[in-house]
Amino acid sequence: MELASTYNPAETEDKWYKYWMDQKFFHSEPDEREPYTVVIPPPNVTGVLHMGHMLNNTIQDILVRRARMLGKNACWVPGTDHASIATEAKVVAKLKNDGIDKADLSRDEFLKHAWEWTDKHGGIILEQLKKLGASCDWDRTCFTLDETRSEAVIDTFVKLYEKGLIYRGVRMVNWDPDALTAVSDEEVVYKELHSKLYYLLYKIEGEEEFVTIATTRPETILGDTAVCINPNDERFKHLKGKRVLVPLINRSIPIIEDEYVDMEFGTGCLKITPAHDINDYEIGMRHNLESIDILNDNGTLSEAAGMFVGKDRFAVRDEIIPELEKAGNLLKVEDYDNKVGCSERTGAVIEPKLSTQWFLKMTDMAKTALDAVMTDEVQFHPPKFKNVYRHWMENVKDWCISRQLYWGHRIPVYYLDNGDFVVAKNIEEALKLAREKAGNPELTEADLRQEEDVLDTWASSWLWPISVFDGFNPEKDEIDYYYPTSDLVTGHDIIFFWVARMIMAGYEFRGTFPFKNVYFTGMVRDKQGRKMSKQLGNSPDPLDLIAKYGADGVRVGMLLCSPAGGDLLFDDSLTEQGRNFSNKIWNAFRLVKGWNVDESIAQPESAAKGIEWFAQKLNQTIALVDDHFNKFRISDALMTVYTLFRDDFSSWYLEIVKPGYQQPIDAKTYQATIDNFDKILRLLHPFMPFISEEIWQLLTDRKDGESIMVSEMPVATDTDEKVLADFELTKEAIVGVRNVRKQKNIANKEVIALSILDNSGNYDKNFDAVLAKLANAEKIDFVTEKVSGALSFMVKANEYFIPMGDLLDVDAEIARLEEELKYQQGFLNSVMKKLSNERFVNNAPEKVVAIEKQKQEDAEVKIKALQESIANLKK
Repeated sequence: MELASTYNPAETEDKWYKYWMDQKFFHSEPDEREPYTVVIPPPNVTGVLHMGHMLNNTIQDILVRRARMLGKNACWVPGTDHASIATEAKVVAKLKNDGIDKADLSRDEFLKHAWEWTDKHGGIILEQLKKLGASCDWDRTCFTLDETRSEAVIDTFVKLYEKGLIYRGVRMVNWDPDALTAVSDEEVVYKELHSKLYYLLYKIEGEEEFVTIATTRPETILGDTAVCINPNDERFKHLKGKRVLVPLINRSIPIIEDEYVDMEFGTGCLKITPAHDINDYEIGMRHNLESIDILNDNGTLSEAAGMFVGKDRFAVRDEIIPELEKAGNLLKVEDYDNKVGCSERTGAVIEPKLSTQWFLKMTDMAKTALDAVMTDEVQFHPPKFKNVYRHWMENVKDWCISRQLYWGHRIPVYYLDNGDFVVAKNIEEALKLAREKAGNPELTEADLRQEEDVLDTWASSWLWPISVFDGFNPEKDEIDYYYPTSDLVTGHDIIFFWVARMIMAGYEFRGTFPFKNVYFTGMVRDKQGRKMSKQLGNSPDPLDLIAKYGADGVRVGMLLCSPAGGDLLFDDSLTEQGRNFSNKIWNAFRLVKGWNVDESIAQPESAAKGIEWFAQKLNQTIALVDDHFNKFRISDALMTVYTLFRDDFSSWYLEIVKPGYQQPIDAKTYQATIDNFDKILRLLHPFMPFISEEIWQLLTDRKDGESIMVSEMPVATDTDEKVLADFELTKEAIVGVRNVRKQKNIANKEVIALSILDNSGNYDKNFDAVLAKLANAEKIDFVTEKVSGALSFMVKANEYFIPMGDLLDVDAEIARLEEELKYQQGFLNSVMKKLSNERFVNNAPEKVVAIEKQKQEDAEVKIKALQESIANLKK
């Protein structure tokens, strides 16, 4: 069989992925085996693969492939999220480019465009994951807006409402003026911006005096309904009970007192705009203040502002300053850096806004979910994220679950003409309830109007571990087999959005946790530590990386520097290292398959001993890899197998067992080598699925339908630690011989004699055959005293001697050593001069004196060794 000189991923990856798909190796059905279930964190339906997806899904695939090889019934459920805000924004932008305004479309017309967009772009990211090697059960692909998932969302809304956990109310929310919807606290990203701090003068009513207010948002003065001071602030005692006039509009508002005011910030006087600041809103509630909403949903000023009506809020900020200056209400303007909340989805600056929304009570559910994590019923890896989780859960607020969008699950609330409403799964059930509630059997569906809002996207994805198995359908029993799922792999940035809420849903709807372990990946950053993003232009296209380095190379490169929960500093050199490792595996395979096997020759003792050692080394590695996986140290597990192959198998084992140049290998050693290669490939398979399958298939004759991915993972047994310890000493001795050869320019092909002085009295000869072969020693003698005329080195207490004989020009070597001795003696003299100088010893820092004393000690040791070597050569 002619093997290519280098491994070509492009020729193998599509071939083997198709083979796995054709053989249905990824598909799972309930059976008698232990299930191992993973649900994919569903990417946005309109998204494309990025580096974060690459890391997350590589780790998931490793866990799933390994579980499959451990004999478990592995089920990895893929799917996508409808991503209400993000998808609607993209559809709106697309329509705008086509000259269509969303406002001109009916709900059904808009949804038709949204589904067309989804049908066109929705499957892209899942197809891209196949290039990575993801072994998902594609037959089970789900979409959060498909029929089964939608029924689950609607059913749970009705159940939660009936339990009194869902309510409708007016609350201060984060409003996205671009997406025209409320967003959650967790969807607000705070950005450091260079702003201005405006000092404004508010005239005290009936007096010529003014109070000074500092604000970063002068446009909001048009909604002011009070000025607030701290009751403990002696500077403003004279203001109690007075009123001030709002600049430009001269509205009279009271001066109130509240300890919320920070006396050290700004001027100590705070303007209160209850409709446009959450803290002002709470102060307004305490003091029964009027709330004036001066902003329209799109961020323009409303009629209530009385000025600048219809103009954008930021345009008004620029225009109101000259007006304030002209009216004598502007004292000064300062540069000011502050953090401004922006929508994670659209980038728009968030406006706190009073709005009628639907809310889900969280307190009781949060307590149950908090206990689950703090008692390790659900385990976090790394556990440091328990504290982050606890902080959020102990300060949880009711979840605003409504969004003012078309794309999403429409809230199943139906209004009657009188403002009453009913909650039902569909219009038919709603009509029954409405007739009962109104006492009017003549009502028709036309008399009902469904809620226009849709549910927050997370109100579907929090059900994901249940809904992917149709777990809300009483006729389905798959959920009992696959739930709870096993491990969740996700980014810590959605610990609140998703992880916490899934845990809540699990206990609420299934009475138990949704997964046993949560593995938090880090953020993928560039080598400068910056978060990868399209805006910065520092994020490579994952598919380009796969095309250049192969999927296995990319997977290895990303994992080699990816500790759980720690950020990954990505560099192309990592994937290049992964590709080079693939080539090393391929070259080792070519070497082994290139040997000629002779059934008639006996196995050399060196090969037998090498096989004995490697069996223990392999066994030790399997146990260590198992331990790493049990502790979710995925990167460490890869490095353990990586070093086993690179160092132990390639650099030592193959060197021990390989036959002489153009010589055949015995059948026993060859078969052991094939078996060892097979086991290493199986250890490597979860990390490097493609090359491991390619070589495994070529290693021996395989039947159709066989695959490494459904073979058994090697199992660890007890390790003989003495064998490993003895071999380590042998390796040190071999390295010692090689160093001597290198120093003395003695070719490896030159045969040497080797003598050992057993100073310890317990030297074990077990691996002397290996030592003799790799040192190219014709014999190994044991001596009771030092060997004259020989070069020596130490390994632990034992001394090894290499008689030079004709291998060395003795006179030239003595001359070289005497020159080195002369240099070391001169160096020692210079050090001793320093140390004999009392001023230096008494005045120099203690650390500097210690360094000089260490130099003295090192030089004396070298001088003694050189003198002994010269004396031996002169004998």
